[in-house]
Amino acid sequence: MSNFINQILQSEKTLAFPIMTHPGIEALGKTVREAVSDGEIHYQAIKYISEHFDTIACTSIMDLTVEAEAFGAIINLPEHEVPSVTGRLVNDLKSVGSLEVPTLDKGRIPQYLLANKLAAENIRSKPVFSGCIGPFSLAGRLYDMSEILMDIYIEPDVVNQLLEKCTEFLVNYCRALKATGTTGVIIAEPAAGLLSDDDCMMYSTVFVKQIVDAVQDDNFTVILHNCGNTGHCTNAMIASGARALHFGNAINMEDVLKQCPENVVVIGNLNPVGVFKQGTESSVRKATQKLMTETAGYKNFVISSGCDLPPFVPEENIRVFLETVKSNNV
Repeated sequence: MSNFINQILQSEKTLAFPIMTHPGIEALGKTVREAVSDGEIHYQAIKYISEHFDTIACTSIMDLTVEAEAFGAIINLPEHEVPSVTGRLVNDLKSVGSLEVPTLDKGRIPQYLLANKLAAENIRSKPVFSGCIGPFSLAGRLYDMSEILMDIYIEPDVVNQLLEKCTEFLVNYCRALKATGTTGVIIAEPAAGLLSDDDCMMYSTVFVKQIVDAVQDDNFTVILHNCGNTGHCTNAMIASGARALHFGNAINMEDVLKQCPENVVVIGNLNPVGVFKQGTESSVRKATQKLMTETAGYKNFVISSGCDLPPFVPEENIRVFLETVKSNNV
């Protein structure tokens, strides 16, 4: 992975890395519910993406419920939409104190480990990135997002205790993902974008860094994703130590690139809905060309979607995006 990162930083071309698995699920004729529940189907979706799209890497499904489910949260699994957490698992010091850090045999965790293992063993043409939720985003799903945003000020000890348990689990999970043979993990921490830079540093970065320190090395890279950041908490993202940072479409990429160190890979940020799902071939081409023009002077930039592509993105829009990147690199 160190060589992979260095190749990006030294490349004279803009490389493409959209975050996507749903096109693979749909091409297989499977539902989202099947893919997030069955490791073999999940793997086949990743494999389809790796074989049919000219990207620099591929990813597992960005599912921000699988870790919460392992803790005991109730999950809604629609047939054709991304899963969601329902209800509130913990709400005070007592319930947080009695919350057990789950083992890796809970819920759908074994199926996700299987999918990553199969992908790592069978996809040799490009790197495969695992995925997991970030600690603050996980804590918010267990505690309720509105409540945790208040209680970082009212009950900070409760929130910190919950974050410690979330981080302990995520370290264990990321170590298991690394052991499958994948080449890195994308930590999705969108809820941290709801915090100020100082609060993001205190309630997200401190804990994300524990994960980074535990698993990132020359063979395994952490990509920190925060699509909630509009520019106000980029410093906190940089402080995580992740070798690559992935930004959502709410932020100006040129501003981000000016702020980020040159040795950190910066990835983003075409709107996954407005550009990829709802756009026409013409508008996708125009948006891609515009972003490439704005970021042309930065070797550490990788063009991507601002988040994972949702279900039912027209495949032709993805191909137009990739063809536009290729033609603009000539």
